[in-house]
Amino acid sequence: MLKGVHTMSRKSMSFIILTLFVLTVGLTGCGGSQQAQPAAVKVLKVGAEATFPPFEFQDEKSKDYVGFDVDLMKAIGKQMGTEVQIVNTAFDGLIPALEGGQIDVIASAMTITDERSKKVNFSKPYYKSGLSIIVKADNNAIKTFKDLEGKRIAVQIGTTGAEEAKKIKDAKVREFNSASEAFLELKAGGADAVVNDLPVNEYYLTKGGSKDAKLVGEVLNAEEYGVAVAKKNTELAGKISKALDEIKQNGEYAKVYEKWFGKKPQ
Repeated sequence: MLKGVHTMSRKSMSFIILTLFVLTVGLTGCGGSQQAQPAAVKVLKVGAEATFPPFEFQDEKSKDYVGFDVDLMKAIGKQMGTEVQIVNTAFDGLIPALEGGQIDVIASAMTITDERSKKVNFSKPYYKSGLSIIVKADNNAIKTFKDLEGKRIAVQIGTTGAEEAKKIKDAKVREFNSASEAFLELKAGGADAVVNDLPVNEYYLTKGGSKDAKLVGEVLNAEEYGVAVAKKNTELAGKISKALDEIKQNGEYAKVYEKWFGKKPQ
């Protein structure tokens, strides 16, 4: 009888221990799952064609994406409480990538045009530019856009510079995937001129291009750049415009501008 009571006590004790173990594991599991789920950090995937200095390009040493657009989007992202991830994409593939959901926004020195506005929503303008001409240093025949008639012109595919060059009478336009390739074509003698955005041409000259090339003529077409979002995403375009206004007011925009252009924004 005493043996039976002793046996029952051991069984009861085992059951109690097992029950406590299961409860402890369950509670630990619940607590662990809560700790493993920190507040999700929002990430803004920013599409950019990273061969367009000083707006976006890859640093030779660090291999990081740098440039005016990159720093600008980081400042906008910080203001919005989001992280920014740069997604390097060919310029003519940026809008398709946006439409397909591979990226959230485009910040790639993209000019606001009526044609593009049919496909995307633009933020407020963040930079004013224009088209300019670069020729070889010893070329004195080309001084204006009119002088480009019948000439060989190197451009970057999908840009407003490419569109404008195609309007020039009898011009032989060659399109390249990047601005640097267009400059190389000029240097090699395969083109008479490069037509591209003024700050891009100026940056090329300041980084050593002036040894072989020069800027000529007046700036054509005042152009404004905007951050593009998907046509259906009007809310995001509004948030970006709001953040842009705020960083202009708090001085962050001016810091980024002076860093890349060496002067205060106009």
